[in-house]
Amino acid sequence: MGIGTGIALVVIGAILVFALNIDTGGYVDLDLIGYILMIAGAIVFLISLVLVMRSRRVETVDRTAVDPATGERVTRRSMRNNDPIA
Repeated sequence: MGIGTGIALVVIGAILVFALNIDTGGYVDLDLIGYILMIAGAIVFLISLVLVMRSRRVETVDRTAVDPATGERVTRRSMRNNDPIA
């Protein structure tokens, strides 16, 4: 949800800066508000992206079996998080 909010803030800020040419009589600077919204949107987007990347789950599965030929115990561990299978 934060990623979409960041993108929306950047788009609204860009519209205020580049698409609108409204004279407010000097009370409100729409260009400044647009730049502030674009910066805030970029910050929200980056923070949300970092939080999404950090919240990955790690799933580890250990399987133990006995090799019928040698009678020795074999353990296989697999991890899911783009880590190599060990």
